[in-house]
Formats: sequence, structure tokens, C-alpha cells
Amino acid sequence: MPAETTGPSTAERLRSSVARTKNAVLAVEGSAPTITSVHHLRSRGDVVVAVPNDSPAAMLPRLSGAVPAVLELTDYSPLALREPVRSLVWLRGNLHALCESHTRSIADEVASEFPHPGLLDVGHDAALLQLRLESAVVADSSGAESVDMDDLLAARPDPFWETESAWLRYLEEDHQNIIELLAWKLPPHMRQGRVRPLGIDRYGLRLRTEGDHGDRDIRMPFGAPVDDAAGLSRAIRVLAGCPFMNGLRARSSTIFGFGAR
Repeated sequence: MPAETTGPSTAERLRSSVARTKNAVLAVEGSAPTITSVHHLRSRGDVVVAVPNDSPAAMLPRLSGAVPAVLELTDYSPLALREPVRSLVWLRGNLHALCESHTRSIADEVASEFPHPGLLDVGHDAALLQLRLESAVVADSSGAESVDMDDLLAARPDPFWETESAWLRYLEEDHQNIIELLAWKLPPHMRQGRVRPLGIDRYGLRLRTEGDHGDRDIRMPFGAPVDDAAGLSRAIRVLAGCPFMNGLRARSSTIFGFGAR
């Protein structure tokens, strides 16, 4: 029998981090790092980035052709955690400048998948560049791991990557009772501190305990992966042992944004 999947693969974790991360820095040897206004990982094995038109990152590929570069992405928690960085991603490859016609066609392709407002500056204050990937690494509290390029391109971001921040804030601010129920399911040594929601994906929930002797992270898997918001709401209630999961009506008409079922 195949092993039960209790969490996303490393490639899926990396794709999700790239999709939801707003903070990206492009490092080109011989120049100061440049903050990108747009970054988008495409299925063909490249990352399209937008940088200021007068930055060294934009000018060096124009003058020297392809140059080695690293795109570093920092995935921050949407909550005010003691240690807000959840993961780091490094995408390494060769950075290429684009001609005007190629810039327009790629910008249109990216906009169809990722309609970022920063694309409106391309051709004016921003230049579009293409980072053709050679390696990818993700690091979090479990350690650092490289990702095979074929696995990375075959993977997809978690279906909840766009709404994860809202779910985490909702748990933290409006449903501390759910967090308390989940905390009682942790091993005794994991309860010594403040328990916070750290992450949500289709496979389960991640919690962080902020204690006097450091932080600890733990994954609590769902009984089965979920694919939509209603399924996610039910899975969290089941995981917490919430009484409303058996069809009892909550006093409020909604829980996690959906009627109790």
C-alpha cells in the first residue's frame, strides 16, 4: 500500500511559498541586491521578474548577456509571531534581458496567469527580466532541502495559498476556542507556551508554540486532503473535536465563514 500523504511535498511547499510571497530580492554578482516588484514562476522553468529600469540588475544583462543570479524569497507569517519568517526560498539560474517585443509578449502571458499591478510599470519605470532556473532550495524550521527541477515544474501551489492569510487571522482573532481545543491535542511539552496558528494547506494545519525556551512547530494532518473552503472548514472542526461537526447548530450562523454542517 502507498504511504499516506500527510503533508505537501517539498516541491509543493516551494511553489506555495513563491506564489504567496511578496518579498523577493534579486542578487546579481558585482552589484547590490535589487527588490523586485513582480516575480512569477512559470511552468516552463523560468521566473519572470520586474525590477527598476535603472537598477544594476536590469542593466548588467543588457551589457553582458546572461549573468548568474539568485532570487531570494522570504515567506512571512501574516500574524505577529515572535519569529515571523516561515520559510526562505532561493532560485538560482541565469538572468536574461528581453527585447521590446519579447517583453510585451511575456508580460501578456504573465498577466493572464498573474494579473499583478506591477506589470503596468513595465516599459516605463520597470524592466522585465527572465531568470532561467538551474536550482531551487527551500528552508524552514525542518531544515533546508533542494528540489529537483522536474518535480518543481510538475508541482502546483496549494489551493489555499491566496486565502491562507485570512484563515490564519480568523483563527487567531475570532476563534481562540478552536486553537485551545487543538492545543490540548499536542504532546504535553508542546503546550508550554502560547500556541499560534502558523500555516494551513490542503493536508493539514501547522501550529507554533512560543515558549520560554524557544519556538516549536508541529503539523496536525487532516483525515484526508481537502480541496475547497467548505471542506477545509469541516476538516479544522473535526481536527479540533468541535461539537458542531456532528450537525449541531452553532449559536452564530457561521463558523470559519460557513454554516456549521
